[in-house]
Amino acid sequence: MSTRKAPSTDYPMTIFHKPNCSTSRNVLQLIRESGVEPEIIEYLKTPPTKQKLGELAKAMGMGARELLRTKEDPYTELKLDDPKWSDDQILDAIVAHPILLQRPIVVSPRGTLMCRPWERVREILPA
Repeated sequence: MSTRKAPSTDYPMTIFHKPNCSTSRNVLQLIRESGVEPEIIEYLKTPPTKQKLGELAKAMGMGARELLRTKEDPYTELKLDDPKWSDDQILDAIVAHPILLQRPIVVSPRGTLMCRPWERVREILPA
């Protein structure tokens, strides 16, 4: 017998998701197990705008650099480890190369989080 709740639309959540990322899949599974069916944004297919990236960073209390995934080829190729890059330039790089976005990011009524490790999503699930 399943303990999974019926999906709720009363608790709006959004996940910036990469389907072949195990961390992202684990976060999505925990959200669904909480009874919520989130809006899923596959950010490689539908990249967030520069404005949206800035809003997400601000909501998480982060600078743009903290949104960067450092293990991707464009990070090295563009030399984004150089401190000369401004937040504005880093956001431009993520828009141009969405693979650079650290994931998953989840937005809920209880806050916005970079869910690494994936268990962090529990902090913003429905009470």
